[in-house]
Amino acid sequence: MSTKTETPPVPPELLDRPRLAADVSVHEPAEAGAPWLIQQGQTRYFRVQSDLARLALALNGTRDHTLLAEILGPPWTVGAVAEAVEKLAAGKLLDNGEAVRKSDRRFKLVPPMTLQFTLVRPERMLLRISPLVRALTGRAGVAAAVVLALTGLLVLAGQSARLGDALGQPLGLGTYLAVFLGILATTAVHEFGHGAVLTHHGGRPGRMGVMLFYLSPAFFCDVTDGWRLPRRSQRVAVALAGIVTQVVIAGGAAVASLFFSGAARDGLLVFAFVTYIAGLLNLMPFVKLDGYIALMSHLDVPHLRDRALTDARRRVARVLFGSRHERELPELGRWTVPFGLASMAFPLYMIATAVGLWGDTLQRIGVVGATLMLCGVGYLGYHLVRGFVRVAREARAGGAGAIRIGAVAVLLTAALTTVLALVEVPYTVSAGYTVRDGGRAELLLPPSADRSVIKEGVTVRLYQVGVATKSETGHGVIADDRATATTAPLSAFLPVRADMLPTPADGYPLRLAKTPEDDLGGAVVDAGRMPAGQWIFTKYVLPAFRW
Repeated sequence: MSTKTETPPVPPELLDRPRLAADVSVHEPAEAGAPWLIQQGQTRYFRVQSDLARLALALNGTRDHTLLAEILGPPWTVGAVAEAVEKLAAGKLLDNGEAVRKSDRRFKLVPPMTLQFTLVRPERMLLRISPLVRALTGRAGVAAAVVLALTGLLVLAGQSARLGDALGQPLGLGTYLAVFLGILATTAVHEFGHGAVLTHHGGRPGRMGVMLFYLSPAFFCDVTDGWRLPRRSQRVAVALAGIVTQVVIAGGAAVASLFFSGAARDGLLVFAFVTYIAGLLNLMPFVKLDGYIALMSHLDVPHLRDRALTDARRRVARVLFGSRHERELPELGRWTVPFGLASMAFPLYMIATAVGLWGDTLQRIGVVGATLMLCGVGYLGYHLVRGFVRVAREARAGGAGAIRIGAVAVLLTAALTTVLALVEVPYTVSAGYTVRDGGRAELLLPPSADRSVIKEGVTVRLYQVGVATKSETGHGVIADDRATATTAPLSAFLPVRADMLPTPADGYPLRLAKTPEDDLGGAVVDAGRMPAGQWIFTKYVLPAFRW
């Protein structure tokens, strides 16, 4: 994979008689009221005022600043031309004397944690199916999509008890594989929907392929060309096309579940539920997903989230440090500050929710799961620290004194330390259980589990664990705190029906007050209460270092 090299600066002699770079073009407004656009390469677009667009069109490498000012007339002066040329050069839009290399790399690294691999250039393929897209986006097609999506929701509501059972019990490996492949295929069709609607409105999708998005496999379709579409409604349609595709597929799967039974029905219900939830999360405007792109396109405000985040940080800086700032988005009213605050908090909420939902399951599978949990908690802490640092920088830029910033930082640190030291929370250890022949029950601890809390008489709760929920099915106490080296099947630690892949574990005999129906499942050891700081360290840090 090629590495990205820095573009050399524009030499002074070329700044005197500037010329646009070979990969830069200027696009006139597509219709009255639409903006001028400057395009660099295939993926970068800049909205500009008509005066700057006229200047860019006049940069042919033969005219100096004085001649440019004379040709363009008011409001251009020699000084204004020089300033604008400097900005264009800083944006890497001017010829620097080197040939522009046309890149056809299939791999592209998108910071911070996305690696894209281009499979196809889909423009021609999507042009061929334009008549189909035209039919699907007509009134009849839209009505059918709405009916199917709503019908699917009604089906899930009608089968809520069966859906709850499917989400709260182990599933077979074949069911998991089918759901995973279905989600992967739906993601591909989702991206295909973006490209198809963009093509329908006259745009050109750039690339389509697969990617690792924060280490998760997914598909992508480059629809940057959507910014050239003249009407907001068209750009909103492109942004929402993927979500519409998702919920229609989810509705179809839910309806199809009515005609199946057993594992096939459970798989379709889980797939429909997960796909609806994915569409809902995609609709949230607080992260840079489709819902945010749709909102930004509707408001016609580039970089909406980044600017709202700046306004939110400045508000926090004013409250904490007394700094003064100008707002980034005064034209949008007061709602942008709460929107920015929600955009700051929502990713943290998602990480915390994922830790709460999957934490016990991950810790049951040993050091690998414990390490993943530590990474999630560390990422959460990193975002909190980075957020405070950014607020402090905004405060300094807004005139706040270093002494006040330091004093507030010390007070906040003291308050957090006090909370972590004095507030106590319940501490539990995640494990598995098995009921062997003869009714002999055994607690199973993976190598990463905390054994210091395993004492005779300690309460243990037994669960049936599913992909999203769990239910208590039994309880008892530890009968003997002396461990026996043994192995445990995968289904003792993960919500999967599979008596395979035995893993090392320590077994402790249980004395049950209520015997569960299942012979295998998850278990939670109640270990009392401890200070919140000790709880975080013991539950999320230490397990990753127990081998």
